[in-house]
Amino acid sequence: MDAVVVGSGFGGSVAAYRLAAEGLSVAVLERGRAYAPGMFPRTPAEMGKAFWDPAEGHYGIYDVWSFGGCDSVVSSGLGGGSLIYANVMLRKDERWFVHEEPLAAGGYESWPVTRSELDPHYDAVEEMIGATPYPLDHPVYSDTPKTRAMQDAAAELGLDWRLPPLAISFAPMRGAEPGLGLPIVDTGYGNLHGVPRRTCRLCGECDIGCNDGAKNSLDHTYLSAARHHGADLRTLHEVRAIRPREGGGYEVSYVRHHPATEPLTISCDRLVLAAGTYGTTYLLLRSRANLPGLSGTLGTRFSGNGDLLTFLLRAKDRSRTRPINASRGPVITSAIRLADDVDGTRETGRGAYIQDGGYPAFIDWLVEGADVGSEIRRAARFIADRLRALVTGDTNLSAEIADLVGDGELSGSSLPLLGMGRDVPDGELRLRDGRLDVQWNSEASEEHFQRIRATMRRISDVLGAEHSGMPSWLGKRIITVHPLGGVPMGRHPGEGVCDAFGEVFDHPGLFIADGAALPGPVGANPSLTIAALADRMCTRLLEQRPVGIRHRKEGQTRMTVGTGRVAADPSEKATSLAAADPAERTSLSFTEEMSGFIALGGNDPRSGDMAGRSHGDRFSFRLTIRVDDVDRFLAEPEHLARAEGWVDAAVCGGRRPIERGWFNLFAPGDTPDRREMRYRLWFTDTQDRPRTLSGWKDVHHGPATRLWLDTSTLYTRLFEGHVPEGEDDEATVAGAGTLHIQPMDLAATLKSFDPEGPHGIAALARFGRFFVGQLWDVYGPG
Repeated sequence: MDAVVVGSGFGGSVAAYRLAAEGLSVAVLERGRAYAPGMFPRTPAEMGKAFWDPAEGHYGIYDVWSFGGCDSVVSSGLGGGSLIYANVMLRKDERWFVHEEPLAAGGYESWPVTRSELDPHYDAVEEMIGATPYPLDHPVYSDTPKTRAMQDAAAELGLDWRLPPLAISFAPMRGAEPGLGLPIVDTGYGNLHGVPRRTCRLCGECDIGCNDGAKNSLDHTYLSAARHHGADLRTLHEVRAIRPREGGGYEVSYVRHHPATEPLTISCDRLVLAAGTYGTTYLLLRSRANLPGLSGTLGTRFSGNGDLLTFLLRAKDRSRTRPINASRGPVITSAIRLADDVDGTRETGRGAYIQDGGYPAFIDWLVEGADVGSEIRRAARFIADRLRALVTGDTNLSAEIADLVGDGELSGSSLPLLGMGRDVPDGELRLRDGRLDVQWNSEASEEHFQRIRATMRRISDVLGAEHSGMPSWLGKRIITVHPLGGVPMGRHPGEGVCDAFGEVFDHPGLFIADGAALPGPVGANPSLTIAALADRMCTRLLEQRPVGIRHRKEGQTRMTVGTGRVAADPSEKATSLAAADPAERTSLSFTEEMSGFIALGGNDPRSGDMAGRSHGDRFSFRLTIRVDDVDRFLAEPEHLARAEGWVDAAVCGGRRPIERGWFNLFAPGDTPDRREMRYRLWFTDTQDRPRTLSGWKDVHHGPATRLWLDTSTLYTRLFEGHVPEGEDDEATVAGAGTLHIQPMDLAATLKSFDPEGPHGIAALARFGRFFVGQLWDVYGPG
């Protein structure tokens, strides 16, 4: 694999697209699920299960962490934080790229990159994501009271008010007339979900996932484009460790959730870590022994980007006659900028932004600040669980938050105000008893927070509202949705872990492409800056790549949409199938184990089986077969699915992870009465020699007594190199043999069938009917 990208947020998705578009083979490992429009949780029961806690069987979108000085909410899903962020795409202010700015606790905040260096990459990201200001002057979108209220308050107070660019589609296509709920025209690279999208309806649901698809999140933009260019997007794959590969490159150890697998390994020439500030830093801290020479600054320069959330209760517009309906509109529509000392103005303090907030009307309990009411018992239990977490070190609060949410019956009305800015990046991420811990408090940044609070109170006074902090049952704590730092960039290893292009010092080919690389706060919403830095990183990576990976290997032609040409690389068939996913797709996975004998030097599987038995050369594998879209799988003639797992053979050096694998069910054989179940597995033996196991089950017309023999026997050939489908005749055969599935293993396979999606049971039934129907066509009377 040319490149593996860990995570699919603003850094990972940009990297996946840029590298795949240049012809590199790219795999994206994302721990969360894919969420098409319509799949985001809404009901109280769904919201209670929407948190990330695999130990409890929860694979939801929200991951909530609590540390000594702050709480954080991050995302888990294909598209990372873009699934639940508030769409703001502001550039980091030019003068806020500070250089050697002293910190009270010692050290300096220093940015080794400038605004002018990032501006071309800011342009590229804004173009790709389609960032545009909220169309407040258009009649259809003008009726958003909170936006007008912020504008009026800023005017009265003499504050700098603006409409920031938002990653939202307000019109069906660029240049078209805006409108509510209009069908969005797909771009040239399509939509990986295959689900229709429609323009913003002002429902205020941005932060809990847009079920209309109006949000231009990364799955609709960069990741759809990456898949169009051949990137392999693997969901529910969580990376656990990384280590250098002998001779260059890296090996990545991961597990697959639901169904769970033993640790698997994938190797690559270039490794891009983009698992988020917590995920990337935690991964490097855990893998530190495997990566000697990492900078001593690992874990430093943590900050919460100055995040502060407060509420204006019973707020009205400037005339004091019209209540502010915060649930109407996108979550954020406008921003007030507070100048920084470094701007050279008369204002003093560290720069900041204050933005209007919003929330869906049906979950008003999320922003209620004054009264817990009938929920006091559950809130008390939540506090008790938090105290327990502080004692035990269990910092993952997902399960507790899910319990607190309950049926979602809290209610209230208010205008959230979201503050952020240049807080002091003096926090530290470290391991405590094997768990991630943050040593940080807001004391050094107290002046920054007081300035934001004072400005928010002034806005509150203009709007005749009562200013309130966080709910009392959460305590006086900082909650950040923008954790940054931990793997800071710098000019040298004494200043940072990676250079200004994200490449880790003394570890060529290892790149950091997320918020962990930032040496301090952005001040504005950081998503655009993270994406721009990743785009800049990819430009450097592609300039430095070896000539051998400048284009795909001969015989591995890039997929061209609409040509009807069959891709030469099996992985591209998998991409072409997934890229056209229909609405409400349902996936299916199952696990299969087979074992037998294989002999080196032979070409015939049957004679190889006998020779292998005589020499005791056993060969086995354990595969998880994943069908990304059951309907498409059953409709396509060659029924391609993905195979993951391991092979185990002494002739290959023992157990070896499958790097890429494909499976075909009942593909047409060489005669009309024949079907084949085909397997193609790429791996590397312990001597770093690439190998391909090509196998087929020969299902052909005959008596029903042959049914078990034909469907349980796999004829195999072992080839030298990674051999694409259709090139076996030209490849060098290293060995041959046969594998078999035992009755007990078959029973385990049947139990392992696991559908996932809105129509899981029906899809499983269709799959079963197809399987039985094909067997009847071959073995039935006729």
